[in-house]
Amino acid sequence: MSMYKKKECVAMLLAGGQGSRLYTLTEKTAKPAVLFGGKYRIIDFPLSNCVNSGIDTVGVLTQYQPLVLNEYIGNGQPWDLDRSVGGVMVLPPYQGNKSADWYKGTANAIYQNLNFLDRYDPTYVLILSGDHIYKMDYGAMLSFHKEKGADCTIAVLDVPLEEASRFGIMNTRDNGEIYEFEEKPAQPKSTNASMGIYIFTYEKLRKYLVEDEKNPDSDNDFGKNIIPSMLAGGEKLYAYPFEGYWKDVGTISSLWEANMDLLGNPPNFNIHDKSWRIFSRTPAQPAQYIGNGASLSNSLITEGCEIYGTVENSIIFSGVRVAPGATVRDSVIMRNVEVCEGATVEYSIIDSNVKVGSGAKIGESKESADGIAVIGVGLEIPENTQIKGGLMVNKSTLKDIINGKEEK
Repeated sequence: MSMYKKKECVAMLLAGGQGSRLYTLTEKTAKPAVLFGGKYRIIDFPLSNCVNSGIDTVGVLTQYQPLVLNEYIGNGQPWDLDRSVGGVMVLPPYQGNKSADWYKGTANAIYQNLNFLDRYDPTYVLILSGDHIYKMDYGAMLSFHKEKGADCTIAVLDVPLEEASRFGIMNTRDNGEIYEFEEKPAQPKSTNASMGIYIFTYEKLRKYLVEDEKNPDSDNDFGKNIIPSMLAGGEKLYAYPFEGYWKDVGTISSLWEANMDLLGNPPNFNIHDKSWRIFSRTPAQPAQYIGNGASLSNSLITEGCEIYGTVENSIIFSGVRVAPGATVRDSVIMRNVEVCEGATVEYSIIDSNVKVGSGAKIGESKESADGIAVIGVGLEIPENTQIKGGLMVNKSTLKDIINGKEEK
């Protein structure tokens, strides 16, 4: 008898993203492991959505810079996914009988893990991306899939017409049935943008993945290959309309905006919702300390922080120290950063373990800056150094700035 128990629905979370448009923030970290919102990583959102939706078996498909992500997920305990049957399992590409290929595309990534899926003999498979910020009840989407008798259900977001050409667009009949899929169309016929969230009836998914793998000309991608093949094959595909906050945090500006969406009363995106908690693995830190003379407004301050200066409209992760006379404004400050006396940080993202020296000035006001200043992990910014808005600073660019070669 198999040690694996049949599961109605297994989730496969694609978390191999390189995240090259996040520049220095993803030099040593996969995009889903990037820190977010004071105490989370991006991957906490789809993982929490799974457990809140009653899905207790999740495969996490890693590829690029997997070390931080693997260590973070561990046995899945923070998300209540440390199960004896099911739970969370990290699935890197591995050497099979024939090849040791990296995942060639989203469809190939699932194909390489059919053995994992077969263990649980699921009726349905939910496929997710590991780099979006949102709250979603996948259980409601699964009910929709069953009601329609669908072979594949694709979550869609209604986007403004002028933005529709940036997405895969699902053209549907009045009952939600998809009759055509267009990848980034110049002249979109509808505004139903694919969110990259799919529910497949497993029997059909398996068949199309095996066929796709045999085609040497395929990109092995869901959007480009599997969905069009299923439509051509006369399968039943439906669009599931999602209403609510959803953000792809694949660029510096969208990551900054999503963090800022947690602020305000009410915020654009509410992480204080007790009925839909976002779980994470958080460091053991003492309570935050706000010193005499500190000035705080419209900010999230996490545990382990010491704030003596001014913090406005900012997200402050654990273990950050803002010294007397220092100012942090419109910024995201990641873990264990020290902002020394008289330093100013404006409209910036500062990665973990950075020291901003006394009198240094990072970024410019939101109104006058060319863009968001980004300081890479572990850097020490010398005192009185000035770094302009829009600069992406890593070890080598910092050296150039200090030596006067780079425009500050």
